[in-house]
Amino acid sequence: MNNNGKRRGLLQPISPLRQTLWEYAHVLVGSVFVALAFNLFLLPNRIASGGVSGISTIVYDVFGITPAFTQWAFNIPLFVAGIVLLGGFKYGAKTLVGTVLIPLIVFVTRDMEPVTLDPLLGALFGGIGVGVGLGIVFRSNSSTGGTDLAAQIIHKYTGLSLGACIFIIDGLIVLTSALVFNIELALYALIALFITGKTIDLVQLGVGYAKIALIISEKQEDIQQGLLRDVDRGVTKLEGYGGYTNNKRPVLMCVVNQTEVTKLKQIVKNIDPTAFVIVTNATEVLGEGFKK
Repeated sequence: MNNNGKRRGLLQPISPLRQTLWEYAHVLVGSVFVALAFNLFLLPNRIASGGVSGISTIVYDVFGITPAFTQWAFNIPLFVAGIVLLGGFKYGAKTLVGTVLIPLIVFVTRDMEPVTLDPLLGALFGGIGVGVGLGIVFRSNSSTGGTDLAAQIIHKYTGLSLGACIFIIDGLIVLTSALVFNIELALYALIALFITGKTIDLVQLGVGYAKIALIISEKQEDIQQGLLRDVDRGVTKLEGYGGYTNNKRPVLMCVVNQTEVTKLKQIVKNIDPTAFVIVTNATEVLGEGFKK
């Protein structure tokens, strides 16, 4: 079985210290994005799009309490509760850093002028900014704590799915914003929440889609050699059986970039015009020839 990637030299391993510093840099940069998106877009437009930041937006409007103080007041106890109730220092120092750092940056940048006072633009660009920041933090195998920890605690003691717990918490925050502000701002908050989720996926998975080709042919050896020679991609043989005949029908699997799909199909067509080929998206591919 061959590797599904271009044949290259071995990559040098990253030292543990360098890896740790790189991950903390991710937490720092991600926290800056989240805090600036909050101060420049979400808070001035009163968009409470879930999470502790959404709670702080509501509290600021009702009681005038500086959002950073509210965020610390929720984040730190939730982090401690996570350690006590979820078993040990599970979330690590990086999560603690994110828990403390985001409110700190929110506090330091609190006097910056908002970019827009249009709630739709605030929801759009605030959602993108928060999504970029959280995506960067998540790439460092960390989190920002907050209501994510609350959701995990509820999940543990109620048996509800984690997704349902997050939905309930964020839903209650958005519902509260509808009561405190108005329905229209709550709808903008839902837009921001949706965009944040999509942006997180984009940051974590990337914008480029690789392709997986599954090939069934009587001339599999010739096709395999053609792909190795002309596309310079590895091919993996999967064991398969015909559903009607129950005869053994090996399946060739090859992962290629989008620009190589046409060449792959042409090679297969030239060798065996009757071959059965399935080409589908691969959201993320890790390994030689693709992302590290």
